[in-house]
Amino acid sequence: MQAELADFIRDTPEGREAEAILRKCVHCGFCTATCPSYQVLGDDLDSPRGRIYLMKRALEGAPITARTRSHLDRCLTCRACETTCPSGVRYGALVDIGRAVVESRTERPLTERLKRKLLGFGLRRTQLFAFFLGLGRILRPLLPTPLAQKIPPRQSAGPWPAPRHARKMLVLRGCVQPALAPAINAAAARVLDGMGISLVESASGCCGALRFHLNEQDGGRDDMRAQIDAWWPMVERGEVEAIVMTASGCGVTVKEYAHYLAADDRYREKAARISAITRDLCEVIDPAGFSPTRRGKVAFQSPCTLQHGQKIRGRVEEILKHAGYEIAAVEEGHLCCGSAGTYSLLQPEISRELRGRKLRALQAGAPDAIATANIGCLSHLQAGAARPVRHWIELVDVESAP
Repeated sequence: MQAELADFIRDTPEGREAEAILRKCVHCGFCTATCPSYQVLGDDLDSPRGRIYLMKRALEGAPITARTRSHLDRCLTCRACETTCPSGVRYGALVDIGRAVVESRTERPLTERLKRKLLGFGLRRTQLFAFFLGLGRILRPLLPTPLAQKIPPRQSAGPWPAPRHARKMLVLRGCVQPALAPAINAAAARVLDGMGISLVESASGCCGALRFHLNEQDGGRDDMRAQIDAWWPMVERGEVEAIVMTASGCGVTVKEYAHYLAADDRYREKAARISAITRDLCEVIDPAGFSPTRRGKVAFQSPCTLQHGQKIRGRVEEILKHAGYEIAAVEEGHLCCGSAGTYSLLQPEISRELRGRKLRALQAGAPDAIATANIGCLSHLQAGAARPVRHWIELVDVESAP
C-alpha cells in the first residue's frame, strides 16, 4: 500500500515507521477472520484492514473526525491480526502512531476526557486502588450488577520465601494486581524457590501500558522511564538474571521498551537492556521440574498479550500438563476475551459480548477451573464465569492449588 504522508509527519521517526508498515499491507483482508471487533460489529472499518485505511488517510492529511477516532477506540489492540497477516504487517505499532495523530487532532467530549483521566490516575496508584477496592467490597450489595461482578473477594497471598538462592530474579509488582490477586506473585515466588531461584518483588508501579493505551503516550513513556529507574541499580550491578512478568499484558509492554524509548537518548540503551532480560513467567519455569499428580481438568485462556504480543504459544499448557492437569480443548482460542486493559470499562457492550463468547468456549469441555496468564483477563472472566478462574501459577503452586 502506497502512502503520500503529509508534511507534519513525513520526515519524523513515526512517519518513516508508519510508511514502512503501510507498504507491507496488501489489503488482502485475512485479518478480518481473527479480528474480535469485526466479528462482533461486522463493519470493515472496525477491522484491521479498515482501520489501516483510516490511519493512512489521517497520516496523509485528510480531515479527521470523531467517527475515525471511534473506529480506532473500538480496536482491542489484541494483535491477532499480526499473527494472521501473511505480509508481516506490524499493526500494533501502526495503531499506536495513528491513535496519537487522531487524538491530537480531535477533541473528545468532556465526560470521555474525565473518565480516561480518572482511569489513568486511579488505576496506576496501587494504594489508592486498594482503598477503593476495599470500599467496593463493603458496598458491593448496593452496587450495579456489572460493577459488583468486577469486585473479587479478598485473597490471602500466603508466605513469600526469603531470598536464599544465588540465582535471583526481579518480578514486577504492578498496579492493580497486588490488590486484586496478591497470591499470584507469592505463588510464583514459591514455585521458583523450589527450583532454586529467589524472586525479589519490585515496589514500583505501572509498567506504562495503562496510560500509553489510553492515548496518554507521553505519560506512558514517563511511567516506563520510572520503571527502568527502579530496576536499573540491581540490573546494572548484575544482581538479577532476569525480570519476570506474571501479567502477560505488562510483559509484552516491558519487552517492547526498546521500541517505545528508541528516540530517547538518555534511556535508549537502558530500555534495550531491560527488554532483553524480561521474561514471561512461563519462560523461566522448566516443565520437567514437576512431579505430576493428577489434579483435574483445566481450560487455559491464552491472553492475546501472550500468544499474539509475545508470540508464546503452548508453553503454559505444557507446564500444566507436567504438573498433572488435563488440558481441555478450547474453540476459537485465538480470539480476545474482551478485557484488553481498560477496554472493558470504555467499550462495555463489545467487551461483554466477547467475554460471553470466550466463556462458552472455555466452559464447553466442563473443566474444573479456567486458567489464564494476565490479571486483566482473570478479573474480566471471573465476573461472568461459572467456574473458578485462576492464574495458572496458582494451580501449579502446591500451597495455593485446589
